[in-house]
Amino acid sequence: MIVPAMMLAQAAIASTPALGTVEGRCRPGQSGPALLVDVTGLKDRAGVLRAEIYPERDGDFLADDNTLVSQGKVFRRVVAALPSSGPVQLCIRVPAAGTYALAVVHARTGKRGFSLLKDGIGFGANPRLGYAKPKAASAAVVVRAVPTPTTVIMNYRSGLFSFGPLRR
Repeated sequence: MIVPAMMLAQAAIASTPALGTVEGRCRPGQSGPALLVDVTGLKDRAGVLRAEIYPERDGDFLADDNTLVSQGKVFRRVVAALPSSGPVQLCIRVPAAGTYALAVVHARTGKRGFSLLKDGIGFGANPRLGYAKPKAASAAVVVRAVPTPTTVIMNYRSGLFSFGPLRR
């Protein structure tokens, strides 16, 4: 289970909803560095998905987006409504080929924060979730100079202390 206090602290930090969205938005026919994120293991099709790119550094991973941008660090965000059926893929541009930390939130109510009780979360490289947020290196993805595919498996709370992929 991810430490609730850590996740709630991250959700409580003031954020600018549109920050990083223009920079993160893919364009039709784009051939530059981007991440094509296939999202699997969704609990349902309610709400929105939010993918965010961070520097692959523990102090910056899941840090306040306003702080990252003001310090000239990488932060990209894509927010998309879930399709009613079929595969779910998000495309998020990055500034250059390299290694980044990736987080994907399934905001089931459509709100900006993260509800430990309702929402789902997944990370690049699909680390096993423990009692704290994963290290940036364990949520890292390598993005090539062209759109690069990756898969993120969503995790949800189940039971009192369990947090992981849904059992179907």
